[in-house]
Amino acid sequence: MQSTQFDYFPIVMQMLLAVGFVVGTIIVSSYLGPSRKSKNKDKNFECGIESVGNARIPFSVKYFLVAILFVLFDIEVIFMYPWAVNFREMGMEGMLKMSVFMLLLLVGFFYVIKKKGLEWD
Repeated sequence: MQSTQFDYFPIVMQMLLAVGFVVGTIIVSSYLGPSRKSKNKDKNFECGIESVGNARIPFSVKYFLVAILFVLFDIEVIFMYPWAVNFREMGMEGMLKMSVFMLLLLVGFFYVIKKKGLEWD
């Protein structure tokens, strides 16, 4: 079956609608929303705690490590959805490829656990 450019029309329309909605919402909210500037409103505010001192203080890399590991394993799990939808059509070849993928995922996960990447001091 040959695909034509017209087959991509719904995708292009959905993309234009999404981008148009986002841009339109930003433009309309900038015109309709109140815009009052004051010294108190322009102050930095973080979780109800007043900002004190310099923001450039060192902190543990564990925050970044956990965030990166979450994104890494979360994205890898997303790759399982197409396989789950089409596992019958893929047959044993698809099962073998997914087994290798899962094995590599588990090796990475156990490596992170062995290196104590998820333990907090």
